[in-house]
Amino acid sequence: MFGISPLGWIHTIGSLPAIPAAACMILRHGRITPRNWLGKVYFLSMLLGATTVFLVAHQPISYGIGTATIVLLLAGYGVAALPLPRSLTIYPETILLSVTAFLLMVPTVSEILRRVPDGHPLVTDLKSPVLLGAQGFLLAALIVGVTAQIIHLRRRPPVGA
Repeated sequence: MFGISPLGWIHTIGSLPAIPAAACMILRHGRITPRNWLGKVYFLSMLLGATTVFLVAHQPISYGIGTATIVLLLAGYGVAALPLPRSLTIYPETILLSVTAFLLMVPTVSEILRRVPDGHPLVTDLKSPVLLGAQGFLLAALIVGVTAQIIHLRRRPPVGA
């Protein structure tokens, strides 16, 4: 179905929980919060998706996205361990984890547009205006979202999330 291999389904289904986990945390806390149960779901799903992409990817850019996702995910979850005040680590943590969500959504949207509906996808060319528009929207959402998150963090009293 949709031309996805069994390993591709493991990759897809394994990384899928990261999307609602991120959305829920952003709606509840204004950002991805790594130190709660949703943060753990996000981390494990992202790590599974980013590592299995090396086994299922067909585009060279996928390896770069997978590598960047792993590096940024580990940095985002590890920055709080630095011997710095929380008020200094919360900003890079928020930005890094927001970028990982963006790196998840770019190939997700691309794959959906290139596979759905089954047999007659909405997009057949990587340079399609629909695909490029969707990717542009995601980039704009990242810029606006990170800006809003930083403003939200600056306005609230400094507390750990």
